[in-house]
Amino acid sequence: MTGIVVVSHSRALADAAVELATQMVRSGGPRIEIAAGLADGELGTDATAISEAITAADDEQGVVVLMDLGSAILSSEMALEFLDPDVAARTRLTWAPFVEGLIGAVVTASTGADAETVVREAQVGVEAKRLQLQG
Repeated sequence: MTGIVVVSHSRALADAAVELATQMVRSGGPRIEIAAGLADGELGTDATAISEAITAADDEQGVVVLMDLGSAILSSEMALEFLDPDVAARTRLTWAPFVEGLIGAVVTASTGADAETVVREAQVGVEAKRLQLQG
């Protein structure tokens, strides 16, 4: 099953987003790893922690990484450089919105979808909100 990594500057934010997303699937959802905050509890991101989370989430079907803000993207890109090349090749960073994208990714991954499909569904996660407000 496609694994998911949640990268955030805030551990509390990541934990809350994952809790919300996992409420949308029954047991047997995808493996979700969190790389959020710094080791001392401060806000920030750590490329080494992200690479470790990607490795833990990988089961050879692929990993989708969702990030909250700009430097989380930079740290995630750097984390790819620390990975085994095969794992890096199976890892997809997505521009999907953090909460809506995570929900779409978790639900889609729980069906056994491949990483490319999980990314696509995560990236359209905000469409329902856009359509509702433009209604």
